[in-house]
Amino acid sequence: MRHRVLILTASVGEGHDLPARTLAAQLRRERPDVEVVTEDCMPAMGRVVEAFSAGAPGIVFYRFKWLWDLGFWFFARCGPTRTFTQLTLTRLARPGILRLVRSVDPSVIVSVYPNVTEVLGRLRAEGSIGVPVVAGITDLAAMHYWATPGVDLHLITHAESIHEIREVAGDDAVVQAVHGFTAPEFLEPRRQAEARSTLGLPQTGKIVLVSGGGWGVGDVEGAAEAALELEDVTRVVCLCGRNDDLRRRLLQRFESNPRVRVEGFTTQMPDWLAAGDALVHSTGGLTVLEAIMLGCPAISYGWGRGHVRLNNRAYRRFDLADVVSRRHELRAAIARALETRRDKSEEFSALPSAASCVLALVDGGT
Repeated sequence: MRHRVLILTASVGEGHDLPARTLAAQLRRERPDVEVVTEDCMPAMGRVVEAFSAGAPGIVFYRFKWLWDLGFWFFARCGPTRTFTQLTLTRLARPGILRLVRSVDPSVIVSVYPNVTEVLGRLRAEGSIGVPVVAGITDLAAMHYWATPGVDLHLITHAESIHEIREVAGDDAVVQAVHGFTAPEFLEPRRQAEARSTLGLPQTGKIVLVSGGGWGVGDVEGAAEAALELEDVTRVVCLCGRNDDLRRRLLQRFESNPRVRVEGFTTQMPDWLAAGDALVHSTGGLTVLEAIMLGCPAISYGWGRGHVRLNNRAYRRFDLADVVSRRHELRAAIARALETRRDKSEEFSALPSAASCVLALVDGGT
């Protein structure tokens, strides 16, 4: 019988679609005979859930940021309302998710989107889903929805997350730190000079990357201005994601400044992070992880909302990244980062691959 892995993502940002793509590619490399099916779970979860989950970020990220804090408190932080919303979410999404699972008929299901992970875990616990369910977790903290008791295996990108996952999913939750939710290039040695040459960057001086994530949010302009105040910074690269308005605004703002380069969405993050001496990033998540993997000191600044606020606390607690909440503190933080470039961590290469853990469940392992 041909085995099939179903990967469920949600097209609400690269933070979910990218891990889905990289895991699918890793599975195909490690086991070419296993069929991999990747699906956007949003249509299956129903119109109401899709409207809230897919539509809300485009509004709250740019116009009503305070709503993200309020919504996160209601849906994830407050126990009584969290339980209510989880049960409501499961009730609304159950019919479509079960239809999708039956239509694909997988041997294993992997979710890289927390809302559908919560639904899958509850359906698995009640026996409505009869195959193993895997949670692919790419945040450092804020584990409600990412982790749930019904899931068979939690795969994580940060070993520091284990304690919180077990607080949410139970002491007996199976948790494994892995690589494979980021591109394999982040595990490869990369020389700064070669990366700079590839990207057309100067070989001398310091380079600061300012990233607004896939959504292009946060104080990207303010961060660029702070970096420009440092004389030894020869180039500031603004990564605007898919926010074309931000890209046009920054191009206009810095058009006469040769020290600033403005880029849209990029697939060359391994090169950018290898070339850079510091990263200022707004939304935490995979980009900070990728910076850690390549030894580029990271600063979280410019959009400490909702789950990002909890991730920022964890960055501080585990000394994984600097966190700055005020614009006037950023210049000093960048200066510190430029003096403390870290060696590339080898611990990630030593981890098992996410694909190997999923394939163990395909083969009937635990």
